[in-house]
Amino acid sequence: MSEDQTQASDDEMPEPSPRRLRLPPIVKPEDEGMGDVISRLSKSVGITPCGGCRERQQRLNAWLPFRRG
Repeated sequence: MSEDQTQASDDEMPEPSPRRLRLPPIVKPEDEGMGDVISRLSKSVGITPCGGCRERQQRLNAWLPFRRG
């Protein structure tokens, strides 16, 4: 095998397959991601959301989304 073939095969890493797992019962069907879960739980204990809370919710939803299907 030549150096060009070895280098080409090293550069071509397979893309990881998505993982599936069962979500805990605190996750509701309308939740888009982890930010929605934390927001709902904090509201239930009496914490009122502020601007920073909403931004954090959006970032967490983007970082850890719940995909169904």
